[in-house]
Amino acid sequence: MLRSVRSLLGRKDRPVPATEAPEATARRDADAPRPDSPTYVVGDIHGRADLLELMLELIDAHIGGTGARDPRLVFVGDYVDRGPDSAEVLLRLRELTRDLPRNVTCLMGNHDRMMLDFLKDPATRGPRWLRAGGTRTLASFGIDPTPLGSGTSPDTYRAVGRQLRDALPEGHEAWLSDLPLSWHSGNLWVVHAGADPAHPMQDQSARVLLWGHPEFESDPRGDGVWIVHGHVEAELPHARDGRIAVDTAAWSSGRLTACAIRPDGRHDFLQT
Repeated sequence: MLRSVRSLLGRKDRPVPATEAPEATARRDADAPRPDSPTYVVGDIHGRADLLELMLELIDAHIGGTGARDPRLVFVGDYVDRGPDSAEVLLRLRELTRDLPRNVTCLMGNHDRMMLDFLKDPATRGPRWLRAGGTRTLASFGIDPTPLGSGTSPDTYRAVGRQLRDALPEGHEAWLSDLPLSWHSGNLWVVHAGADPAHPMQDQSARVLLWGHPEFESDPRGDGVWIVHGHVEAELPHARDGRIAVDTAAWSSGRLTACAIRPDGRHDFLQT
């Protein structure tokens, strides 16, 4: 299963694929994101294992075409809910972080947090998670979600919570719980939802990183930091004013997006 990613980190001779998003061409600015190593940031997957595999192939080809050395892959979170294959996505990503720990980082998203909260307190946290798409995650683990609806008893939620915990592969819950909320290199930071522009990145709260901040998309930071984020769905990815948005609603649009960012400040968008 890891064949394509191992070649991704070692192959240097493949051309950039024609499926690279044409509207998102490379650029070189004085004010630009400049990570220390070539960095690929992948947007919200939401249970689309098919698109994840396609994206890994696109990244593989892009690395070959650009000659990128020692690249980093960062996933912005929201691996579960809405799409059909949450269980498969989690398994695949856990494999990547286990086998390529230096090169692959998975951040936690708010949907991943809601799933963990459900496991800890199904009766209280269950209704919100299910409204957010948790029923499809349960189904991907072979659990029938139909007993859960309006008027569901706390005991039923607890029973389903036990089923989910039993269905999770060993170590999955601990792996999810330990996922970081941010990653940074050079002047580039990657988070799930956004950041408070009035505070340094080191001082951001977990809630803001997972759920966003009302001034994130309107107020400039002023510290030269560029932030790549998901969470907020956009028809097209974009990079402006120190923010790079990569959530293109892959679960419904079929377009999973990644941003390939080079140390010299150039970037490309890749899309399935």
